[in-house]
Amino acid sequence: MSDSNRILEITHLVKSFGSHEVLKDIHFSVDKGDVISIIGASGSGKSTLLRCINLLETPTSGSILYHGDDITDSRMNIYAYREKVGMVFQSFNLFSNMTVLDNCMVGPIKVKSMKKEEAKELAMTFLTKVGMEQFINAKPRQLSGGQQQRVAIARALAMEPEILLFDEPTSALDPQMVGEVLNVMTTLAEEGMTMLIVTHEMAFARDVSSHVVFMADGVIEEEGSSEEIFGHPKKERTREFLSRFRNL
Repeated sequence: MSDSNRILEITHLVKSFGSHEVLKDIHFSVDKGDVISIIGASGSGKSTLLRCINLLETPTSGSILYHGDDITDSRMNIYAYREKVGMVFQSFNLFSNMTVLDNCMVGPIKVKSMKKEEAKELAMTFLTKVGMEQFINAKPRQLSGGQQQRVAIARALAMEPEILLFDEPTSALDPQMVGEVLNVMTTLAEEGMTMLIVTHEMAFARDVSSHVVFMADGVIEEEGSSEEIFGHPKKERTREFLSRFRNL
């Protein structure tokens, strides 16, 4: 690759479920250090796009290049790829029978063959980063939604990924818990973590993103810097969507 900073390059991406085309000819790229927010109404294809990038859904056509290698190629090692492209879900997806600490250790031990002591040290580093170090012996059911999501972020970070995908990470949370998760994500952004975030939190998208992608009906309607999209949207649909958020 000529551009060593380019992590992902998505071209002509299409995803259909039966006769319903959810993603239509999507193009965009992610460079090292980018914080990209994907915004748009429900049903516009945002989460499907993220799931295609992590191969939780198989693209119908098009290519997703990771450092120049097409991840849709059957010869690609999906598991090695997912080590580098972590995902945080809206529903936390923690292992309910494991403690907080074990949830964060299991990936490094099982996937990366890390020794237990090393995995524990790594897990504690990231649990401390997200402010959950005092809950290491708790089970997920003993935690609030915001605490569970912070553990889920620590678990993803413990794999030391190159990029983190967030699929509406605050949508399952009570309003008072949203801030604690967004604060963690803001810190990660400030520290240079490459992130691709599907979110309905418009103030967060405006303030933290280096780049914003507005999707509508399965296409990228408009994209640009945070200032361009929130300050000077060019397309009528973008303006109409953002007009719903009067307090921005």
